Amino acid sequence: MILEALRRVVDDQIGPRRAGAIYQNTDGAFEVLAVICDPERARGLLHRRCAQWALIVRDVLRPDGEPFAIGSVWTTSDHLVREAVTR
Repeated sequence: MILEALRRVVDDQIGPRRAGAIYQNTDGAFEVLAVICDPERARGLLHRRCAQWALIVRDVLRPDGEPFAIGSVWTTSDHLVREAVTR
């Protein structure tokens, strides 16, 4: 039951950001390249002891945008530009 509650919290924090989605906020517009739900890997990528997940994103407004890891939660200032492609 606790694990299910944690999964729901993580899903809410990630929001609609799945691989292939593009979202925009005040920081820019980002394509989600990967969603990392393995806590150990997320902690290593973000250098945070309590991280449960991480996203690998690329700024699509910058032609030289390099992929990088983020752990910011989905908020009301974020909006989806393109949904992830589901196969």
